[in-house]
Amino acid sequence: MTEAFQTLTYEIRGRTGLITFTRPEVRHSLDIPMRTELAALIPRIRANRDLRALVITGSGGAFCAGGDLKALSEEERPAEVNRERVSLLHTWFYELCNLELPVIAAVDGPAYGAGMNFALAADFVLATPRARFCAVFGRIGLVPDLGGFFLLPRIVGMSRAKELVMTARSFDAEEAKDMGIVLEIHAPDDLLDAAMKMAARFDTSSRLAMGMAKSILNQSFDNDYRSLAEMEATAQALCMTSDYHKGAIKRFLGKKPLEFDWDRLSKDEKKS
Repeated sequence: MTEAFQTLTYEIRGRTGLITFTRPEVRHSLDIPMRTELAALIPRIRANRDLRALVITGSGGAFCAGGDLKALSEEERPAEVNRERVSLLHTWFYELCNLELPVIAAVDGPAYGAGMNFALAADFVLATPRARFCAVFGRIGLVPDLGGFFLLPRIVGMSRAKELVMTARSFDAEEAKDMGIVLEIHAPDDLLDAAMKMAARFDTSSRLAMGMAKSILNQSFDNDYRSLAEMEATAQALCMTSDYHKGAIKRFLGKKPLEFDWDRLSKDEKKS
């Protein structure tokens, strides 16, 4: 069943959630209704313990062209109001970045400004040859928002992040792949199918182990060795008591295939 909102749809396919932006006529610009709908939807996704992955994509050959510039220009607001508007983005975007599920962005067409940062929030980015990325803020006299200062340097390195932000140049999927932003490139007609197939491989994974691994990895640049070792020990102790781990050990000792085996799942997918 698909839930239709003003700016997006949400559906569950198997154990994968799928968010699709539905305003291609404005290239899915991030306006107030879209922010409001995402703010309501992300906590629901987090609370659904049956999910094992989330896919985010756009319709009509666009991913997200960034903020709604028309809305920005329609009224003068005091600086403190603008600051509050930007700060409020992080009430839901932080939750998305730290969602304890594998998140896959399927990017076709432009991912500009906040739209690029939306893609960077995913754990895996799949793109088409016609995808284009740009930290476009500098072109209109702004600085990156929607987590760009945090996400971009961690993925591409500080020197490259400065170059992309300060030149505000666009780049294609191949260059994005070379920089480590994009994982795979697919034809437009194959993009969503590839993303959903990748997501489905996580169906047999441990949500606890995946979630804790992602949570700690997201903190790895901000903590010292000792702190990360403490997180590691706590997470491992919890995972060792899980039914999933106990079942996996039983299967291993019984010489049965493990349920979550990425190599085998990839081969099986290619055969089917």
